[in-house]
Amino acid sequence: MITRLGNIWSRLRILCRGEADEIAIWFEESSIRWPLLCCGIITLGCGCYGATIGLWRSPLQALYSGVKFPLLMFLTLLTNSLLNGMMAQLLGLGLTFRQTSLAILMSFTVVAMFLAAFAPISLFILYNTPPLTAPSAVSAHLFIKLNHVVAISYAGITANIRLYRLLTMLSGNHKRSRKTLFTWMTGNLFLGSQLAWIFRPFVGSPFLDVQFLRDDAFNGNFYENVLEAMKQLLS
Repeated sequence: MITRLGNIWSRLRILCRGEADEIAIWFEESSIRWPLLCCGIITLGCGCYGATIGLWRSPLQALYSGVKFPLLMFLTLLTNSLLNGMMAQLLGLGLTFRQTSLAILMSFTVVAMFLAAFAPISLFILYNTPPLTAPSAVSAHLFIKLNHVVAISYAGITANIRLYRLLTMLSGNHKRSRKTLFTWMTGNLFLGSQLAWIFRPFVGSPFLDVQFLRDDAFNGNFYENVLEAMKQLLS
């Protein structure tokens, strides 16, 4: 048991450091233990971070967000695995769908570990933010929302950059690896952010009831909302 936990911890450290030589060996494995472990880490890490997102609004919103955030990640992962697998073929990267899917799964695992590490920071910010009943609740809501947008974006970009050396090693082509990585990051950004808008609320508006999903889930978009939040916070 201790040996197995040590091996898991060793793999996670290798993954976070982006050691392409070691990671490339994992693509030859036929066991599903490693992919299942990655799924478990995504569920746990994103669930913990998601709970901190909704805690400002209420414990129930924290529960909803803790459940929805891993679901959002897996839906984004599944959709992008299909799209990015096709893009890798079109860009001549020479990777199979299995290889691209595993690479994307591992990048999301790194995202989950980053966010799990951010969870205590999120709680610290939450502790020092005016509560829901304060006169400045609107500004607090906007600040919390933008803070999480920055944290999640940073985790996603950093995790994808970790893939660059791996993609270059597997394909043997720097130029194609850069193009593929840029395409993957763009797809994750646009698809993931819009799915997050549909899955709202996560933070929870101070003027609206706590809900698992909004009735007008498909109205508006993520980017307009973020720009409006920045404008209101800075005005």
